[in-house]
Amino acid sequence: MLSPRAPAPIPSRRRPLSISAPSPSPGRFSNSNSISFFSRGEEKRGRISWTRSEAMASDSAALTKLAPLEAILFDIDGTLCDSDPIHFSAFRELLQQIGFNDGVPITEEFYSANISGGHNDDLARSLFPDMDHAKAMQFMDDKEAMFRKLAPGQLKAVDGLHDLCRWIEGRNLKRAAVTNAPRSNAELMLSLLGLTDFFPVLVIGSECDRAKPFPDPYLKALELIGASPDHTFIFEDSASGIRAGVAAGVPVVGLTTRNPGKVLSDAGASLLIKDFQDPKLLSVLEEVKPVTANGQV
Repeated sequence: MLSPRAPAPIPSRRRPLSISAPSPSPGRFSNSNSISFFSRGEEKRGRISWTRSEAMASDSAALTKLAPLEAILFDIDGTLCDSDPIHFSAFRELLQQIGFNDGVPITEEFYSANISGGHNDDLARSLFPDMDHAKAMQFMDDKEAMFRKLAPGQLKAVDGLHDLCRWIEGRNLKRAAVTNAPRSNAELMLSLLGLTDFFPVLVIGSECDRAKPFPDPYLKALELIGASPDHTFIFEDSASGIRAGVAAGVPVVGLTTRNPGKVLSDAGASLLIKDFQDPKLLSVLEEVKPVTANGQV
């Protein structure tokens, strides 16, 4: 019988560093010089609601100090897209097939607490502590193959993502995608979302010395795009990813796509948002005064 255990962060085995950093190409998004995520009335109501949330305003202080904003880094799974339901389905089916937990299907709560945001090498060790590691990694490879099979029919962008991307392009902000997902998964998700050209840099955790929750992937992204952590923030949806960003010295905005807000706050998120249309995010974007394409703040 294979008994589930909560995974603990374990440093990945060292691998040669191989980061994808293709030359930027013209984006698919038109320039925009104003925040247009909401209608005027909705935006106004959002700002009023936001100013009354004193506790959250205090937490976002680390973000407003970033002005002028220079760059934004994004996780992929659960951040750009709500992919966790697809991962959960693949894990549940394959774990049940091999008799994990006496064949009792895993719950969403178990997935959130023990799997979501984890790096495959670490998950293989924590889920299957008594299994040969090569065999455990083959299970993880099979799971990723099932994810890639399911994703084209199910993957959807988080609400407001493409509006935010237009806003970022309109200000010529630097950006990178940083993920613990295998390269084949990451490239597929970016392609399905129409964001392959939007991100000039894609950093894969397993291709760094250490994956998230260590800071290495985010530090490498900052190096590749030539950005300062003093003028950059990160979008993340998992505790593991938030810990990685905080360890890199970069404020993190946590998306409560699937994981509980308290878990993300405890991991160190400076701000929690529901999606990229959240009025709290819009208020912060107005405060950080990013440099525009013509060099004006």
